[in-house]
Amino acid sequence: METIWILGDQLVRCHPAFERVERSTARVLMIESAAHARRVRYHKQKLVFLFSAMRHYAEELRAQGWTVDYYREQPDFEAGLVAYLRQHRPSRIWLMEPNEYGVAELLKRLVAAHGLSLDILPTTMFISDRASFAARAQGKKTLVLENFYRRMRQMTGLLMEPDGEPTGGTWNYDRENRQVPPPDHRFPPLPRYAPDAITREVMDWVRRDFPDGYGVIEPFHWATTRAEAEDAYQDFIEHRLDLFGPYEDAMVRGQAALYHTLVSPYVNVGLLDPLVAARQAEQAYRAGKARLNSVEGVIRQFIGWREFIYQIYWLRMPEMAQANFFGDTRPLPHYYWDGETRMQCLRETITQLQQTGHTHHIQRLMVLGNFALLAGVLPQAVNEWFWLAYIDAYEWVTLPNVLGMSLYADGGFLATKPYVASAAYINRMSDYCQGCAYNPKQRHGEGACPFNSLYWDFLDRHRAKLFPNQRMRMMYAAWDNMDPQERTATLAWAATLLTRLEEL
Repeated sequence: METIWILGDQLVRCHPAFERVERSTARVLMIESAAHARRVRYHKQKLVFLFSAMRHYAEELRAQGWTVDYYREQPDFEAGLVAYLRQHRPSRIWLMEPNEYGVAELLKRLVAAHGLSLDILPTTMFISDRASFAARAQGKKTLVLENFYRRMRQMTGLLMEPDGEPTGGTWNYDRENRQVPPPDHRFPPLPRYAPDAITREVMDWVRRDFPDGYGVIEPFHWATTRAEAEDAYQDFIEHRLDLFGPYEDAMVRGQAALYHTLVSPYVNVGLLDPLVAARQAEQAYRAGKARLNSVEGVIRQFIGWREFIYQIYWLRMPEMAQANFFGDTRPLPHYYWDGETRMQCLRETITQLQQTGHTHHIQRLMVLGNFALLAGVLPQAVNEWFWLAYIDAYEWVTLPNVLGMSLYADGGFLATKPYVASAAYINRMSDYCQGCAYNPKQRHGEGACPFNSLYWDFLDRHRAKLFPNQRMRMMYAAWDNMDPQERTATLAWAATLLTRLEEL
């Protein structure tokens, strides 16, 4: 008898072991580990989503004729494995390669302690190849997404013409995707999925055993089955894809989605196939149902950025986890946990995160990450917070995105410059500044937006490291051309704010 051990973020339709065993005699093993769920204070909705999706996946496999041994609410993986081995002695245990560094080795040791071994199969959750990526990266001080993305387009044929040129004559339409919707714009409603009996059981468990988790547990509207996840994506294709591109970077109070897909949680656990999703988006363009810049933007997320950060993660681990280019040490301010701040952009974003477990990428990068970088917060503290708070976050997701892209903690291997901005950017791309306690146009003094003086202070204190970067020269030119007294007042106010971070 052979066993297929399936982890909670591997809920794929076509597991690589399925074609290697006899369905009639093989067994599928799935274990819920409370210890794994307690590593950090995960968002309650993240725990509900993962465990409910696992239980629904087990039912999906049973309906296909698989024998599934599902161990609920186990203290840890070892307890579930021991319980399984009391009843079964497999001749072979198959495991698809885990997405996170060190997990395979941990499970190998666990299985070996019981006189067995794991046969690890390549993952089917990504379409790029780690060996070829590492070969291309060898000797390079920095890697550029655009080069990788173009190769992925050529490999998949997505938005490519018979002559080998990109559809529309341009590879990337990101510059067209920076509009802000008018104040009276009406956004389409989002699909909602009512918790069924399985999900309600998980919610009861999370309430009972994980009361200190981040955020709130209800209302819970996430999809937890493959059918619901596919329905959620089709709803995006039909109602939001066309305007995804123009308003991709905008932020609007009270709008949790705008025109974003909201399917990253499903893709990252295997309920949605990213290549299939990308092809469906392309079909919408070919059918005249969505504009090219929107479709290209979605495809870039699926086969470009997601694949790229996964490869960066495996290329740079384990050293990446300790990266701290600027030597930042400040603790994460309390409002990242409770949302209680007078800075409306942070309050709106964190409140949305507490309620749903999700915000879109610009809120993550230019509000949450931007402020943490300007304030000099310890990168590992910021990374852990993103990892626990976001429903779609795993270590392979957060380390490159947070330490590399958002905090520049890797010194520029992933990002060509730090993604820092003053209040002007947030004021331009959102309505957060309207009615805020702070003035986005004031640089220093009581009532000045903290983003402003902290932005210039960041540039000043890290000049030795950043000035050689050609992409930073315009920013430093603006700083150097500022009136000396204004510079002095700005730095003095920033120093005051850094002593008052918990009071902002």
